[in-house]
Amino acid sequence: MDPAIEPTLALDDVIERFLSASAFARNGAIVTDLDGTAVHEFEGRIVIPKSVSHALVELRRLHRPIVLNTLRFPLNVINTFGQEWYDVSAAPLPLVSLNGSVVGYLREGTNGVIEFEELTSTAVPRATCEALVGELERLLASGIDDVVLFYYPHDWRAGERLWTPREARQPQLLERYRSASAIDSAPLEQLAAALEACAPRMLFVLVGASHDELMAYQHARPNQFVTAAGVDKAHGAAVVAQQLGFDLMASVGAGDTMMDNFLSSVGLALRVGNPSLPYSGQHATVDLADSLALGEFWFRLADRVRRSAT
Repeated sequence: MDPAIEPTLALDDVIERFLSASAFARNGAIVTDLDGTAVHEFEGRIVIPKSVSHALVELRRLHRPIVLNTLRFPLNVINTFGQEWYDVSAAPLPLVSLNGSVVGYLREGTNGVIEFEELTSTAVPRATCEALVGELERLLASGIDDVVLFYYPHDWRAGERLWTPREARQPQLLERYRSASAIDSAPLEQLAAALEACAPRMLFVLVGASHDELMAYQHARPNQFVTAAGVDKAHGAAVVAQQLGFDLMASVGAGDTMMDNFLSSVGLALRVGNPSLPYSGQHATVDLADSLALGEFWFRLADRVRRSAT
């Protein structure tokens, strides 16, 4: 099958060809990014469109796993829309988090509150953390101090931690990054000790400097997410597929950013709102306008699987 499907081809034909070429109904899953894909912002709130939630409920009734594969950290997913997603799945919900670094489940605790249960995770190596602190030191020495470090401890309950060398910026940063659990401006040696103690799963350095300033400074790689070597969303998708026992080649993936490289490992790739993405599914690729169209596609998929089983 040609992996590139023209938008003019009827969606039902795409679904029919995919189901004929794969074992989705028996061994496939839905693997989806969140922001810009399966959720959108409406009146200042991030919501799951009804078309998406209804379609995924139908797919769950057909015993197809639903997997969230997101850059967001577990506590943020829980606090933002964890209960809504749990209601969709009506069962422990697989979550690939922090760009593939953490794999686990969202589940309901004994007190009825949504919690995260880790299956596996990969720490940023100690040497990488030490090198990043060294890069921060060189940045500061060069006069660039409009810097924020985001880091995500192994303990998911610790959430997102921020560090900035300019203590006066802390209130502004906490207002801007409301998902952060804490912020400090400790000396670099204390920051290094904190990173070693918390074994972060991902790091991100945000530098507010001009292009020329950064070009003149050759050491740091600002505005990049740092994980262990080889860890990304494709890695996370492979890990969760092995853990749950489904086949990525028989699965449907949905995403909208360059981070969503897992789309190249699934049978059917759905590129939502971004047809310029370079990723193609192993069997087929479909470009969809937005999350509403994504929900409609998933509903058609569920309907076709149900009819083929009768």
